[in-house]
Amino acid sequence: MGTPLPRDPIAEARRNWERHGWSDVAAPMAAITAIMRTQQILLARIENVLKPFGLTFARYELLALLSFARSGALPMNKASALLQVHPTSVTNAVDRLEKAALVTRSPHPTDGRTTLIELTAEGRTVSKRATAALNSEVFGQSGFSEDDVEELIRIFGIFRRNAGDFDDG
Repeated sequence: MGTPLPRDPIAEARRNWERHGWSDVAAPMAAITAIMRTQQILLARIENVLKPFGLTFARYELLALLSFARSGALPMNKASALLQVHPTSVTNAVDRLEKAALVTRSPHPTDGRTTLIELTAEGRTVSKRATAALNSEVFGQSGFSEDDVEELIRIFGIFRRNAGDFDDG
Protein backbone atom coordinates (compact mmCIF):
# COMPACT_ATOMS: atom_id res chain seq x y z
CA MET A 1 0.00 0.00 0.00
CA GLY A 2 1.11 3.52 -0.65
CA THR A 3 0.92 6.47 1.69
CA PRO A 4 -2.60 6.89 3.10
CA LEU A 5 -4.53 9.85 1.73
CA PRO A 6 -5.30 12.69 4.17
CA ARG A 7 -9.06 12.08 3.82
CA ASP A 8 -11.43 9.52 2.41
CA PRO A 9 -11.78 10.11 -1.37
CA ILE A 10 -15.03 8.12 -1.47
CA ALA A 11 -16.62 10.38 1.15
CA GLU A 12 -15.42 13.33 -0.94
CA ALA A 13 -16.96 11.77 -4.06
CA ARG A 14 -20.24 11.38 -2.19
CA ARG A 15 -20.18 15.06 -1.24
CA ASN A 16 -19.48 15.95 -4.89
CA TRP A 17 -22.42 13.80 -6.00
CA GLU A 18 -24.65 15.61 -3.52
CA ARG A 19 -23.36 19.04 -4.61
CA HIS A 20 -24.15 18.19 -8.23
CA GLY A 21 -27.75 17.34 -7.43
CA TRP A 22 -27.43 13.56 -7.32
CA SER A 23 -28.22 13.17 -3.61
CA ASP A 24 -30.68 10.36 -4.28
CA VAL A 25 -27.85 8.13 -5.57
CA ALA A 26 -24.89 9.55 -3.64
CA ALA A 27 -24.97 6.94 -0.85
CA PRO A 28 -25.32 3.91 -3.18
CA MET A 29 -22.52 5.33 -5.38
CA ALA A 30 -20.30 5.64 -2.29
CA ALA A 31 -21.18 2.12 -1.12
CA ILE A 32 -20.49 0.57 -4.52
CA THR A 33 -17.26 2.52 -4.93
CA ALA A 34 -16.19 1.45 -1.42
CA ILE A 35 -16.88 -2.19 -2.32
CA MET A 36 -14.80 -1.85 -5.48
CA ARG A 37 -11.89 -0.25 -3.59
CA THR A 38 -12.10 -2.88 -0.86
CA GLN A 39 -11.94 -5.57 -3.54
CA GLN A 40 -8.78 -3.96 -4.94
CA ILE A 41 -7.14 -3.88 -1.50
CA LEU A 42 -8.05 -7.49 -0.73
CA LEU A 43 -6.99 -8.73 -4.15
CA ALA A 44 -3.62 -6.99 -3.78
CA ARG A 45 -3.10 -8.71 -0.41
CA ILE A 46 -4.06 -12.08 -1.90
CA GLU A 47 -1.85 -11.65 -4.97
CA ASN A 48 1.08 -10.67 -2.72
CA VAL A 49 0.71 -13.90 -0.72
CA LEU A 50 0.31 -16.03 -3.87
CA LYS A 51 3.20 -14.50 -5.82
CA PRO A 52 5.90 -16.74 -4.22
CA PHE A 53 3.87 -19.75 -5.38
CA GLY A 54 3.79 -18.46 -8.96
CA LEU A 55 0.01 -18.11 -8.79
CA THR A 56 -2.60 -15.48 -9.45
CA PHE A 57 -5.88 -15.64 -7.54
CA ALA A 58 -7.65 -17.01 -10.62
CA ARG A 59 -5.15 -19.87 -10.93
CA TYR A 60 -5.25 -20.50 -7.19
CA GLU A 61 -9.06 -20.74 -7.29
CA LEU A 62 -8.82 -23.41 -9.96
CA LEU A 63 -6.21 -25.40 -7.99
CA ALA A 64 -8.33 -25.14 -4.84
CA LEU A 65 -11.45 -26.25 -6.72
CA LEU A 66 -9.61 -29.28 -8.11
CA SER A 67 -8.25 -30.11 -4.65
CA PHE A 68 -11.83 -30.29 -3.35
CA ALA A 69 -12.92 -32.71 -6.10
CA ARG A 70 -12.90 -36.31 -4.85
CA SER A 71 -10.74 -37.49 -7.74
CA GLY A 72 -8.72 -34.27 -8.05
CA ALA A 73 -10.15 -33.84 -11.54
CA LEU A 74 -13.07 -31.99 -13.12
CA PRO A 75 -14.37 -31.40 -16.63
CA MET A 76 -13.27 -27.97 -17.85
CA ASN A 77 -16.87 -26.88 -18.44
CA LYS A 78 -17.83 -27.82 -14.87
CA ALA A 79 -14.83 -25.91 -13.48
CA SER A 80 -15.89 -22.89 -15.53
CA ALA A 81 -19.46 -23.09 -14.15
CA LEU A 82 -18.37 -23.56 -10.53
CA LEU A 83 -15.86 -20.71 -10.71
CA GLN A 84 -18.46 -18.57 -12.50
CA VAL A 85 -16.01 -17.52 -15.20
CA HIS A 86 -16.00 -17.74 -18.99
CA PRO A 87 -14.56 -20.98 -20.41
CA THR A 88 -11.78 -18.96 -22.05
CA SER A 89 -10.62 -17.82 -18.61
CA VAL A 90 -10.42 -21.43 -17.42
CA THR A 91 -8.53 -22.41 -20.57
CA ASN A 92 -6.01 -19.61 -19.97
CA ALA A 93 -5.56 -20.62 -16.32
CA VAL A 94 -5.15 -24.28 -17.28
CA ASP A 95 -2.57 -23.34 -19.92
CA ARG A 96 -0.46 -21.57 -17.29
CA LEU A 97 -0.95 -24.25 -14.64
CA GLU A 98 -0.11 -26.98 -17.13
CA LYS A 99 3.13 -25.19 -18.09
CA ALA A 100 3.99 -25.08 -14.38
CA ALA A 101 3.26 -28.84 -14.13
CA LEU A 102 0.50 -28.24 -11.57
CA VAL A 103 -2.33 -29.72 -13.67
CA THR A 104 -2.72 -32.01 -16.64
CA ARG A 105 -5.39 -32.23 -19.32
CA SER A 106 -6.84 -35.47 -20.56
CA PRO A 107 -9.82 -36.59 -22.60
CA HIS A 108 -12.89 -37.58 -20.60
CA PRO A 109 -13.14 -41.39 -20.57
CA THR A 110 -16.81 -41.48 -21.62
CA ASP A 111 -17.44 -38.11 -23.32
CA GLY A 112 -15.11 -37.36 -26.21
CA ARG A 113 -16.21 -33.72 -26.30
CA THR A 114 -15.07 -33.07 -22.74
CA THR A 115 -11.60 -32.37 -21.39
CA LEU A 116 -10.68 -33.21 -17.81
CA ILE A 117 -8.34 -31.06 -15.75
CA GLU A 118 -6.47 -32.97 -13.07
CA LEU A 119 -4.16 -31.88 -10.27
CA THR A 120 -0.65 -33.26 -10.37
CA ALA A 121 1.08 -34.24 -7.14
CA GLU A 122 2.98 -30.95 -7.32
CA GLY A 123 -0.29 -29.10 -7.92
CA ARG A 124 -1.79 -30.65 -4.80
CA THR A 125 1.29 -29.65 -2.76
CA VAL A 126 1.28 -26.06 -4.08
CA SER A 127 -2.47 -25.78 -3.47
CA LYS A 128 -2.07 -26.91 0.15
CA ARG A 129 0.84 -24.54 0.79
CA ALA A 130 -0.85 -21.58 -0.88
CA THR A 131 -4.06 -22.24 1.07
CA ALA A 132 -2.14 -22.36 4.36
CA ALA A 133 -0.47 -19.03 3.50
CA LEU A 134 -3.78 -17.39 2.54
CA ASN A 135 -5.49 -18.71 5.67
CA SER A 136 -2.69 -17.35 7.83
CA GLU A 137 -1.92 -14.05 6.13
CA VAL A 138 -5.23 -12.95 4.58
CA PHE A 139 -8.33 -14.86 5.67
CA GLY A 140 -7.20 -15.10 9.31
CA GLN A 141 -6.33 -11.39 9.32
CA SER A 142 -9.15 -9.99 7.20
CA GLY A 143 -9.41 -6.67 9.00
CA PHE A 144 -13.12 -7.30 9.62
CA SER A 145 -14.66 -8.21 12.97
CA GLU A 146 -16.39 -11.58 13.27
CA ASP A 147 -19.79 -9.86 13.38
CA ASP A 148 -18.94 -7.74 10.33
CA VAL A 149 -17.89 -10.86 8.41
CA GLU A 150 -21.24 -12.53 9.11
CA GLU A 151 -23.12 -9.36 8.18
CA LEU A 152 -21.15 -8.98 4.93
CA ILE A 153 -21.85 -12.61 4.01
CA ARG A 154 -25.56 -12.02 4.66
CA ILE A 155 -25.75 -8.73 2.74
CA PHE A 156 -23.72 -9.93 -0.24
CA GLY A 157 -25.60 -13.22 -0.31
CA ILE A 158 -28.91 -11.39 -0.63
CA PHE A 159 -27.49 -9.12 -3.33
CA ARG A 160 -26.00 -12.03 -5.30
CA ARG A 161 -29.21 -14.09 -5.09
CA ASN A 162 -31.30 -11.10 -6.24
CA ALA A 163 -28.82 -10.52 -9.09
CA GLY A 164 -29.36 -14.11 -10.29
CA ASP A 165 -25.96 -15.39 -9.16
CA PHE A 166 -27.57 -18.45 -7.57
CA ASP A 167 -30.95 -19.84 -6.61
CA ASP A 168 -31.13 -21.50 -3.23
CA GLY A 169 -34.80 -22.28 -3.49
